[in-house]
Amino acid sequence: MPRFSPRRYLMCRPEFFDVTYTINPWMDPSKAVDAELAVTQWEGLRALYEELGHTVELIEPIAGLPDMVYAANGATVVDGKVLGAHFRNAERGPEGPAYLQWFRDYGFPVTRDAAHINEGEGDFRLTASWLLAGHGFRSSLASHTEAQELFGRPVISLQLVDPRYYHLDTALTVLEGDTIMYNPEAFSPESLAVLRRIFPDALIASAEDAAKFGLNMVSDGLNVFVPEAAQGVAEQLRRRGYMVHPVDLSELLKGGGSVKCCTLELRS
Repeated sequence: MPRFSPRRYLMCRPEFFDVTYTINPWMDPSKAVDAELAVTQWEGLRALYEELGHTVELIEPIAGLPDMVYAANGATVVDGKVLGAHFRNAERGPEGPAYLQWFRDYGFPVTRDAAHINEGEGDFRLTASWLLAGHGFRSSLASHTEAQELFGRPVISLQLVDPRYYHLDTALTVLEGDTIMYNPEAFSPESLAVLRRIFPDALIASAEDAAKFGLNMVSDGLNVFVPEAAQGVAEQLRRRGYMVHPVDLSELLKGGGSVKCCTLELRS
């Protein structure tokens, strides 16, 4: 049964958001970005989180880092321990140290600089029993071992094979406990077999909804914040008893991110 659990999130206002380079298939610098609308849409998500009982912390945006709004990529936090991000693309490289410094300034007791390439919660999704870890486009396999050693949680490595779903959080979401939803087409046959074995009751997103970033959602166990275009996903969740909150982040989608990408969970 879906059950509410208040969360603590870290977000970054898209004050400097723009699309000036291409590091994923969704980014097209020739398409204009409405910076004011991006901020308005982001503020709507932040306000919704707070209205529903969640705590939102903020990190200051840095000029010259247009993708810093995608806070989920900045680190991974489990049991109060923080594994910093080490980005594959040079354009995002400075974000990792900036986020890790925020955690150190705010007194998180264990903060680790990453030795291997990982892009935070973009490729790490925590269930009750496992730390699911994506690789194939951004994060390295070596980072999975690094995360397992730091967090003391068993890691399940999953290979992504469709460049549109370059991070795990575009292909799979955790709803509560060990309940997940995913897009089968995003994974290698071997990784898909693992998912089917471990999560036989998982919800499956249609290819159409996955392509609308429908799996880049956030759940507090009851309320699910879903990109508004993914109507099929929303209907599945309603039938399961979840409270669905459609969110319009169409401007931020131009950079290849939506609800989850903008939201880093701070797990104490």
